[in-house]
Amino acid sequence: MKMNKEDICFMSACDMKDAIIRQELTSQEITETIIERIEKINPIINAYCTPTFETAREMAKIADQAVKNGEKLGLLHGIPTSIKDLFLTKGIRTTFGSMIYEHNVPENDDVVVKRLKKAGIVLLGKTNTPEFGFAGVTHNFVFGKSRNPWNIDRIPGGSTGGGAAAVASGLGPLALGNDGGGSVRIPASCCGVFGHKTSFGRVPVYPRIELHAESYVHVGPIVRYVRDAALMLDAIKGPHDGDRYSLPEEKINYSDSVSEKPDKLKIGYSLDLGYAKVIDPDVEKNVINSAEKFEELGWTVEKANFKMRKPEVPFYTLYTADYAFDLKSKLNEWREKIDPELIKMVNAGSGYSAFDIMKAMSQRTKIYETFYKFFKNFDILITPTIAIPPFELGIMFPPKINGKNVSPTAWMPFSFPFNLTGHPAASIPCGWSSGGLPTGMQIVGNRFNDLLVLQVSQAFEEIAPWQDKRPNFK
Repeated sequence: MKMNKEDICFMSACDMKDAIIRQELTSQEITETIIERIEKINPIINAYCTPTFETAREMAKIADQAVKNGEKLGLLHGIPTSIKDLFLTKGIRTTFGSMIYEHNVPENDDVVVKRLKKAGIVLLGKTNTPEFGFAGVTHNFVFGKSRNPWNIDRIPGGSTGGGAAAVASGLGPLALGNDGGGSVRIPASCCGVFGHKTSFGRVPVYPRIELHAESYVHVGPIVRYVRDAALMLDAIKGPHDGDRYSLPEEKINYSDSVSEKPDKLKIGYSLDLGYAKVIDPDVEKNVINSAEKFEELGWTVEKANFKMRKPEVPFYTLYTADYAFDLKSKLNEWREKIDPELIKMVNAGSGYSAFDIMKAMSQRTKIYETFYKFFKNFDILITPTIAIPPFELGIMFPPKINGKNVSPTAWMPFSFPFNLTGHPAASIPCGWSSGGLPTGMQIVGNRFNDLLVLQVSQAFEEIAPWQDKRPNFK
């Protein structure tokens, strides 16, 4: 197989795996080519915070030997992969993006990291995240700012901003992320890649340390090809006794089923979910045009109407209360080395009463019931992933959208409701802004129906592929 180096870096994980098994390319060749690209491009975008190149080389060597020996191979055998710096990695620095853990080296792997290793990955390193994953942008006091590969003066999103920027830049085909309010989908949208927030509990979280937000954090892949997400999900899904929220094993092989297309689907789309106030015109146009493409498959597409009152209020209550519970005791010692915006959240969350928390829980139930009723009549929900293209680096949120003053969450009103409800949701590239920045469409499925989300995403990728466009770093 004769390929130039850049084409190797932008191969799908599935094609890499096939080439490695057929010995047309070795894992070592692929890994070394990607490492060379990381060394060139990472100084520009700061996607990787802790590279592990020597570990990667050793893992690639072992992977190639296993192929030669005819051994049983894992689902992700020999495929270079990055892991967000919120996941424990045995013997590899894990900082959570915080000065508090700047020199932390775990003695154990997170369960999902163990599953990736068992599946045969080659670990390229850890990717950057905001402190404890608290924000929709990616910067911290330990490693600095990550940048958008399409425009380095724009955000890559967050909190898996490093992982999404890496995938978009050809610095590894697979990135492991997690999503507590949009942290897989927002950076996928900002960086022009595919991100899948799996159903809550589909991928277990264990052990749980430092981040108490146990009832709305979802683990999921960020990739350039939908079928790669299916392959990665096959490797990491399934119950674990250490996670009481983890779902029972399903008899589904996502890789085998992702390309199947349902005969009939009823798709509803919404540009406001009944409460969002403003949306960028380019995003609105791209999402509507993209949703209508599903009619080419014989599926029904129609506008859906929602009535929801300020779901950001219960989310903010619960979200900030969790951070307050985790970090308030650390403020006296570490205040000067914690992000000031995170301190504001901790202070806000510290002020809620038990009544406030229970009210937020009740409102969360009502939000779930809204989507329960929706999915009685529809199979899939389409929304924008975020309301605008990626905004300027260095700020937490845009103060205005379309000339209107907006709240801190106005740019991301479509993501966090589905952390409150637990539904599976993905972001898929759906076109470009007039400024040449990627925009994303969110595909939401009914409770536990990750397969349908992936199938609809794969169908859209086939209708409107995006992978031929690559960031230009020259």
